[in-house]
Amino acid sequence: MSDIPLVPERLSRRAFVGASALGCASVVLSACTTTDVAPPAVAPVPPSAAPSEPAVGDTATMYAARTDEGYQLPAIPVAKLDPKFVRQIVADPTGEKPGTIVVDVSEHFLYLVRDGGKAIRYGVSLGKAGFGWTGSAVVQARKKWPVWTPPPEMIQRRPELAKYKDGMPPGPQSPLGARALYLFRDGKDTMYRLHGTPEWDSIGKNASSGCVRFMNQDIIDLYGRVNGPAQVFVRPNLSAAGKIMAVSGRTAEPIDAGVPKDAEFLK
Repeated sequence: MSDIPLVPERLSRRAFVGASALGCASVVLSACTTTDVAPPAVAPVPPSAAPSEPAVGDTATMYAARTDEGYQLPAIPVAKLDPKFVRQIVADPTGEKPGTIVVDVSEHFLYLVRDGGKAIRYGVSLGKAGFGWTGSAVVQARKKWPVWTPPPEMIQRRPELAKYKDGMPPGPQSPLGARALYLFRDGKDTMYRLHGTPEWDSIGKNASSGCVRFMNQDIIDLYGRVNGPAQVFVRPNLSAAGKIMAVSGRTAEPIDAGVPKDAEFLK
């Protein structure tokens, strides 16, 4: 289903930023001492005492075939993957607080910020030209193996999808993949999703219209780490200028008919 729109190229769809994407102001702390009293010595914190993110595992294990919730996921052919799009722990380039999700549109990376100056980086697929957006949102709901229901607009464009008007059963070939995280702004569904895809070879490319796609094994990993509402920033790049984005009133080109009633809403 490579022609089913699934993500924005530069996430600038619905009013995603406002006060959310403000640049971080640096705070300078100064200390006063007298000429005859030396400041107390501060013992350095040993590296082992700093928080660290557990290893994510070797590539073959991360992307091996597996059974998940009763569904059989095929292995990802890791030899064909660009190594930079493999899930990995990196130094955090975003400057955001732990738990924040940042999408770097220019590089097709998604970062989940962790403690200790680290982040988990995932390779993602983004939207075709014309469906781009940048801004901010919140992960407000999530669902394992969601039923995919194409919206009426999509069925109108592609009548062959009418057979799924009441929903395509979940499974490895579903356009929403193994997991979906639903993005909201001001309490309303933006129609943007972070979700899985069977099209692992689309990672690193622009291939869809309303969402950020992951390899199924990666969206399962991210889903397991997001247990409450999470701030999401989608930026054209990670430069200082990339943090300042205009507010847009647009919403996504829908990939589905809305958040399913049995989704888990995060509090």
